[in-house]
Amino acid sequence: MTDTPAPSPWADATLSREVVIARVVDAAPQLVFDAWTDPAQIVLWFGPAGVELTTHQIDIRPGGLWRFDMVAPDGTVFPNRMRFLRVEAPHLIEIEHGSDRDDDPDRFRMLVTFDAQANGKTVITLRQMHPSPERRAVVIGFGAVEYGAQTLGKLAAHAEERRPAIA
Repeated sequence: MTDTPAPSPWADATLSREVVIARVVDAAPQLVFDAWTDPAQIVLWFGPAGVELTTHQIDIRPGGLWRFDMVAPDGTVFPNRMRFLRVEAPHLIEIEHGSDRDDDPDRFRMLVTFDAQANGKTVITLRQMHPSPERRAVVIGFGAVEYGAQTLGKLAAHAEERRPAIA
C-alpha cells in the first residue's frame, strides 16, 4: 500500500485569490534557497525597503515558526508569523503567513520556488494564495506587489553578494 499525498491547495487555486511575483537572481538555486532557510541570513534581507525586523522566534523547518515584527520607518509595528509547511531543498518552501495570532482570518499560503537556469541564475517565484478574492484586492491595494518586489530585490542583492567569485 502506498501513501497518496494530500492534494495540493495550489492545484485548485483560482487566479482571483493569487498574487504572483517573480525575479531572476544572479546566483545558484542552493545559495538563494539557503538565504531563505538560514535564520542568520533571512533576517538580513527579508521585508520591504526601509523596514526593520525584530525576531521573537525562528525555526525554519517543516512545522517550525518564525515570529517577527516588521517595524516601519514611522515606528508602526506589524507582528508577523510564518509557519513552515514544506521545506524541500533547494526547490521550494511552503508557508502559512499572517499576523502573530492563532485566529488570523487573513493569513495566506505562500509558495516560494527556486528554478535553475542554464546560465547559473535562479528564477524565484513567490505565490501568495489569499483566503478570498476580496482579501487579495485589499493586499494589492496596500502595496503587497510592490513590497514583494522590494523584498525579492533585497534577496537578490543579498544572494549576489554571497555568490562565489569567478576566477
